Amino acid sequence: MTYHLAAGEAADGPYAVHVSPERAGWGYSGLRVLTLPPGSAHTFDAGDSEWIVLPLSGGCTVSADDAVFALHGRPDVFSAVSDFAYVPRDARATVSSAAGGRFALTGARCARRLPARYGPASRVPVELRGAGNCSRQVNNFAAADTWDCDRLIAVEVITPGGNWSSFPPHKHDEHRPGREAELEEIYYFEFAAHDGLPGLGYQRVSPSGRGRGTDVLAEVRDGDVVLIPDGWHGPSMAVPGHHMYYLNVMAGPAAERAWLISDHPGHAWVRASWPEQPVDPRLPLYAAPERNV
Repeated sequence: MTYHLAAGEAADGPYAVHVSPERAGWGYSGLRVLTLPPGSAHTFDAGDSEWIVLPLSGGCTVSADDAVFALHGRPDVFSAVSDFAYVPRDARATVSSAAGGRFALTGARCARRLPARYGPASRVPVELRGAGNCSRQVNNFAAADTWDCDRLIAVEVITPGGNWSSFPPHKHDEHRPGREAELEEIYYFEFAAHDGLPGLGYQRVSPSGRGRGTDVLAEVRDGDVVLIPDGWHGPSMAVPGHHMYYLNVMAGPAAERAWLISDHPGHAWVRASWPEQPVDPRLPLYAAPERNV
């Protein structure tokens, strides 16, 4: 099984990335990245999965069931928080864009059918996590405690150039009530260029003694995907001069939707050191827009 999919390796028709549970070899998490030329549209069946349509660049209109949502979107992932739309299982949905763009479809197989809904950018909690050179920004648009889904958990992480993210290494590959949740995870990467030079980073996943013994050390670039069925994941390293973005998509078998992790015992001390350090002054790169009263 290949856990690092370089840009293009998971492409399928209109999708620059198409990772289904079958493609990943697991039960729940899925991701598609849809590229739409100006004035075009794409229709898909949600099937047995719930989906969130999240603009990566550009805006779009999403129709699902009898609802229609106009998503303002954003120029790119390094400039703004985006609004989004939730598409329930068993729905037929259409994504259309007058100006074109790229749109992530984060998905998870689920049991409950929740209503189609709009998520405004103003209600996305923007968290600064870590400190020092472990500082990063987390856009919690569909975290377990911020947006109601049946199984899907999805967040965006932005790591300034030269920083380490997903650190200390952590795992969520076994069910331990109140301590750790079993979650499959997809990382999708984009990088900010510098003087026209594309960015890059590195992703590490090491065996935890559980599952498949996943072991990855990958150089990652724009459009790359890393699959994490199990194991200690981290660090995610952004090279100096290039901010790193990754979209995390998670889901698992537990009835309770929760993000519970265990830190690697050899590196857990790093988290304890954060209160003594300042957060990287480059963060946040941006904040959520103010809510309209």
